[in-house]
Amino acid sequence: MSNSLLFVSLLLANTAVSAAPTPAAGLKFEATISLALAEEAAREAVANCATKGYQVAATVVDKAGDIKTLFRADGAGPHTVDASRRKAYTAASAKNGTSAMLATSQSNPTAQNLGDIDGFLLLGGGLPIRAGSIVIGAIGVGGAPGGPLDDQCAQAGIDKIKDRIGN
Repeated sequence: MSNSLLFVSLLLANTAVSAAPTPAAGLKFEATISLALAEEAAREAVANCATKGYQVAATVVDKAGDIKTLFRADGAGPHTVDASRRKAYTAASAKNGTSAMLATSQSNPTAQNLGDIDGFLLLGGGLPIRAGSIVIGAIGVGGAPGGPLDDQCAQAGIDKIKDRIGN
């Protein structure tokens, strides 16, 4: 490589590095799930439940608990939409699965009022979505006959994208 070409290459590399945005004082950048991955996880959760004969809704929220996407199977009951949303919100907010939270609320007197938090739903089917140890969103599934089955479908959604989120 000629000296002038090497110089230009180094100059461009340096410019690219220096052009990268630097967070301003007081700002914090956080990872959150993308729409593409959210759609893929929700679609897989609904499809997984369908193979078992369950018509469900699956909602994926970002780390703040705001809806990224919602899929509802043909024939899923109208209640499944709100149930899946609230399970996803609960899992994102608490950074914990809703089945585990339900068990804690039933066995620990100091946690018995968890279900009274506005927007929370302590039924199985809500799981946080993690990139490594960082919660980047959550998925909620509602409509299968029981929380453990909703959990299985939600986990199938996470499993579908886990290779792209560092798990």
